[in-house]
Amino acid sequence: MKRQISFFQALATVVGAVIGAGVFFKIGTITAQTGSTSMTLFVWLIAGIVSIASGLTISELAASLKTNGAIKYLDYTYGSIWGFLFGWAQMIVYFPAQIGALSSIFGVQFTSLFNLPSHYSNLIAVLVVVFLTITNFISTKFSSKVQSVITVIKIIPIVLIIVWGLFNQHKIGIQLFPVTVGAGRSWAGGMSQGLLSALFAFEGWIVVTNLANEVKNPEKDLSGSIILGLSIITIIYILINYAFLTVLPLAKIQGNENAAFLASSKLFGDIGGKIVTIGILTSVYGAANAYTLTGMRTPYILAQDKLLPFSDKIGKTNINTGVPVFGALIVNSISIVMIALGNFDILTDMLVLVMWGFNTMLAVAVLILRKREPERKRPFKVPLYPVIPIIAIAGGAFIIVTTIINQFWLSLVGIGLTLLGIPLYYHQKKVNQKNND
Repeated sequence: MKRQISFFQALATVVGAVIGAGVFFKIGTITAQTGSTSMTLFVWLIAGIVSIASGLTISELAASLKTNGAIKYLDYTYGSIWGFLFGWAQMIVYFPAQIGALSSIFGVQFTSLFNLPSHYSNLIAVLVVVFLTITNFISTKFSSKVQSVITVIKIIPIVLIIVWGLFNQHKIGIQLFPVTVGAGRSWAGGMSQGLLSALFAFEGWIVVTNLANEVKNPEKDLSGSIILGLSIITIIYILINYAFLTVLPLAKIQGNENAAFLASSKLFGDIGGKIVTIGILTSVYGAANAYTLTGMRTPYILAQDKLLPFSDKIGKTNINTGVPVFGALIVNSISIVMIALGNFDILTDMLVLVMWGFNTMLAVAVLILRKREPERKRPFKVPLYPVIPIIAIAGGAFIIVTTIINQFWLSLVGIGLTLLGIPLYYHQKKVNQKNND
């Protein structure tokens, strides 16, 4: 693979992967869970802090190990089976579920925008996956440039909503302090449920570590793109939610998936709703493209270590483009299956527990390596050590516990799919040993 991805392209991948459907669709869920404007904005702030703490922590691994992605960080710290299980979970759960969920939302919004029959939404979602696959086959450089352009375009409607919302002369008064919850809710319950939903909207930044071997200056650009990207995203999320809350009464937002459309229509008139829908389509497509760009490298990384069947084919890239073609076909084929079997909420709920379990292990790895290898060169060191890593670990533990409690059966499915990788891992080890003898 060639080092051809610039800092801005890496930053665009972080922002593009994270800002997708969550910023538009989670406001209704969170307000229903918290019952108040103050707690709604508070959970967005806390979610940003936890995500930035995790990003700062894992950036130390990215800068010091200088290897291709979180799979290798787990390999190095805990042993190869843990890196494999992380890659396996990414390959069959995380990336396909993200691409499938985002494509499904695209299909729903597309049919709504053009007044098409709703049963066409799944067909459109599948066509999105096919189109993403084809465009990413052209070249890594081309798909990265597409990502940069889409990231700029998708920010435009968000900026318009924020600016018009802040300068709106007919604001609805909202309470910021003290931070309270709605009637009939406990403070801890409203905060924990709202925070869990908000944290999903920050999901995806870690995928940029899969590009470590293709970023021009990984020591600076990887950590810089993650930290700056998450900081920008946190500010955007807080401001756009403030805009929504000051434009629409809380009762009209709670549980409403079309809150962004209604708020924009009120700000800009009827045409505003259509503008936002186009913005949502662009935003969702950009996120799906970012997951395709990074996700197809997971099978490639596993195959490089001969940990998958047919590794000799999966672990190759196209000679002319540098694209891992078979990796793209595997991940996006599973995405199409998931589109047929699930919906947005089912797919997103299933992936959260598994990925945050590994994210927490990565945060712990920083503590382990600091003790095990104190002399290792670390171009980037997490600030305020060990406070920041502890915040990241505590946030990850919170997500794991609350997800198991609130989404037990879906969590069980996610864990089960991950554990299916164990027999495959040991089978491939035996096959590799036999071939070497």
